[in-house]
Amino acid sequence: MTETELAALLRTWLSQDRGRMRALELAQQCAQMHTLPQWCLAAGFVRNLVWDKLHDIKQRPLNDIDLIYYCPLDTRPERDRAIEAYLHTLAPDLPWSAKNQARMHLNNQDNPYQSTHDAMCYWPEQETAAAVYLEHMPNTVSSVVDNLQLIAPFGLSSLFALQLTHNPKRALAVFEQRIATKNWLKQYPRLTLANDLGELTHFINMSSEVYFLLRC
Repeated sequence: MTETELAALLRTWLSQDRGRMRALELAQQCAQMHTLPQWCLAAGFVRNLVWDKLHDIKQRPLNDIDLIYYCPLDTRPERDRAIEAYLHTLAPDLPWSAKNQARMHLNNQDNPYQSTHDAMCYWPEQETAAAVYLEHMPNTVSSVVDNLQLIAPFGLSSLFALQLTHNPKRALAVFEQRIATKNWLKQYPRLTLANDLGELTHFINMSSEVYFLLRC
């Protein structure tokens, strides 16, 4: 399938997922209320949907909902907390997280990011760098699928190929740690490592007891 076809399939899957559509609609309401430029729901919100579908796993509860945005004019952590508090008033049953990507470079010791898209280019595994947002076009008649806009700096092919790809912009040790602590290869046994990482293969084949100790 081409990238265009994969994007169309992903938008269809998202539109059919009531839980995710509810979260998107609430996030859009929050973005309008708090004026959140370049907002989207990212990471596992999109990634896990694809992995679940390709593993024939029935819908799982959302274990976190990462709302990211880009606003260099106000990078106070307190603003993120206020956004999270507002989201919890809208849906206290959902696991919200909000992070302004205009300040996340400080955590990662990078140069300042220029946009949400740019920030996602620095995430440890490329397949996690996928996001979606709602955009209602004014004065047009559009379907739910048409209103779903995707952000995927590395494309969608490797995500649908069930690969995990180390992003060379991040330290390999960070990638290794996430593979172990997130326990992805146990939860999704069809996943494969895209890189030629022999030591990592040994690292992730540790005993289940060690996995248990490392899990978040």
